[in-house]
Amino acid sequence: MSEFWKRTLSGAVYVGVVIGSILYHEVLFLTLSMCLALLAVREYNTLTHPRCLMDLFAELSAVFCIFPCTIALLYPQPWSPWIMLTLLLPIAVLIAELWNKEETPIQNWGHFLVGQMMIALPFALMNALNHIDSYLLLAVFVLIWVNDSLAYCVGVLTAKKMPGGNHKMFPRVSPKKSWEGLFGGLAATIGAAFILNHFGWFDAITKEGYELLIACAFAFIVSAAGTLGDLMESLFKRSIGVKDSGKFLPGHGGVLDRFDSILLAAPMALLFVFMMMQC
Repeated sequence: MSEFWKRTLSGAVYVGVVIGSILYHEVLFLTLSMCLALLAVREYNTLTHPRCLMDLFAELSAVFCIFPCTIALLYPQPWSPWIMLTLLLPIAVLIAELWNKEETPIQNWGHFLVGQMMIALPFALMNALNHIDSYLLLAVFVLIWVNDSLAYCVGVLTAKKMPGGNHKMFPRVSPKKSWEGLFGGLAATIGAAFILNHFGWFDAITKEGYELLIACAFAFIVSAAGTLGDLMESLFKRSIGVKDSGKFLPGHGGVLDRFDSILLAAPMALLFVFMMMQC
């Protein structure tokens, strides 16, 4: 099978599984997000340092913190046992470093905390957004896919057509990303938000008379945060000298490669949703 068809088929399966799990039931997406968090943290640990016993605890912490963290966000209570469990699991992993014989405790703590905060926590926040309204989470995914696809197409086209090529954003981090691609993706994302708004995907946060403005603001936040998340992962991979984070999806790389934009876009979208619900 050619690389093109391999990439197309695996991408279609990925899109189908994500959309299906969101629309079918919250528990199904919760289960999927726990599995993905485990794989993503495992990829991160494998890339950043040699495998050790602490990595297993970090991966388990990432998985089991998603559920209680999600519950704590959705049903906050001052002495909720879920909140305590969310706090105790990471703390236990940090304390366990006392019995680890490696000579780099600070680095190990840093690797663990980055994995929890930048990978596990965003997956938990996706579930919170899914609970508020599944179409809001689905909108984040759809808008990210539109943004990435159109940014790539515009970037490639302008690189070929413009004299001297297009204008690079961060050539040190991602040589192919351009300002032209950024604005092309943003315009396409806002256009897609207009369509999604027409079908009522933003009804959970819509204010009468401001429907299109809210949809555009949502799209802008997702596009900007998604681009920054992509650049952050590119910086991470470039700093350790790898092209892909793993081989989770044939032709697409690892879990971190597929969810890099979402991991920043989903928390920012959730923050925007909370702000709109308070207005």
